[in-house]
Amino acid sequence: MFRRKDETPAEGADRVDSVIGAGLALKGTLTGTGGIRIEGAFEGDVELLGLVVVGEQGRVTCRHLKAGTVVVAGSVRGDITAQRVEIMRTGRVWGNVVTAAFSTEEGAFLRGQITMEEKVDVEPGLQAGEGNA
Repeated sequence: MFRRKDETPAEGADRVDSVIGAGLALKGTLTGTGGIRIEGAFEGDVELLGLVVVGEQGRVTCRHLKAGTVVVAGSVRGDITAQRVEIMRTGRVWGNVVTAAFSTEEGAFLRGQITMEEKVDVEPGLQAGEGNA
């Protein structure tokens, strides 16, 4: 997808490995290196090194969603920390965003603060802002 020439992506950073389908509701914690597309409902924290896509029908409720890239076309209620965040025209976010790259389409909704950093560390276990220069 979008990457500087000197950056090497984490394994699986730009691909979806798993899907939570429409009509499914899951509760728990997602961690790992892969990517996920959420078309159903998920409640719990997310810490992935890869891509998180919240589809138009997808709903995420969490304290914190941390990933390499987050694309929101559905709704997220919780804070987001990611190297790159995109909120699509149908996307709705209620929470603070910490990111190095941020984009929205016309019609996107965000209720919260955006903090831009030069580099965001999304390694599991680090809180937003930790490990940043």
